[in-house]
Amino acid sequence: MSETEKGLPASGPIVPRRRGLRRRVAPPALLTPRPSLTYRLISYLLVFPVFRLLFRGRTSGNDQVPLDGALVVVANHGSHLDPPLLGHALGRPVAFMAKAELFRVPLLGAIIRACGAYPVSRGASDREAIRIATDRLLEGWATGVFIDGTRQADGRVNQPQPGAALLAARAGAPLLPVAIINSHRALGTGQSTPRLVPIHIRIGQIIPPPASRRRVDLLATTAACQDQINALLDQGLLAPARARSALPPTSADPDR
Repeated sequence: MSETEKGLPASGPIVPRRRGLRRRVAPPALLTPRPSLTYRLISYLLVFPVFRLLFRGRTSGNDQVPLDGALVVVANHGSHLDPPLLGHALGRPVAFMAKAELFRVPLLGAIIRACGAYPVSRGASDREAIRIATDRLLEGWATGVFIDGTRQADGRVNQPQPGAALLAARAGAPLLPVAIINSHRALGTGQSTPRLVPIHIRIGQIIPPPASRRRVDLLATTAACQDQINALLDQGLLAPARARSALPPTSADPDR
């Protein structure tokens, strides 16, 4: 997918002032949406006990997560459990695409919207989906992308798509590879009931946005994400940790 567009000035959009003067404001990517009350309640009252207690969830590498500004979170995808677990584990809200029909379901629509999900109409073009996701990044969101585009039976990155790299190139946002270990065994393709196996999350190293939107640059960044995620998966579950407090973790904890 290639597009030619005018971007914002590097130092931010121009805003008129009185007497014909102009001033520059911070670019949208430097803003960071704050978690809503609904998001906090769902994270700590629902996602936290499910992840931490039922699935004995743990994370490592939280010190790698930028807590401010636009960020493309790139992960493998093995289960429908992945979106809420990923948002909880990173310590900041992560916006994901969701089918527009879900937003019309009473209560569910309000909940997923409060958690940062954004609607994409069924049959929408790839270009439209990319535009909507880019808008989220320019608002300062961390935007989640499952790099294969669909769940994988083995939970690995097998056929990565360049959409995450294109988003990063359009918004000038860094990418953060994340490996979700074992979710495909907990509730993978073809499973109707979950298995209570451990689910651990390993957070990788920041990857800069592609140098351009040229296909060669997008594919190189996509391959770097794939290599890092699969390498994190190969490390397996985290080693047993020392006893921890039963209180919900904070984003400052580097190995939760």
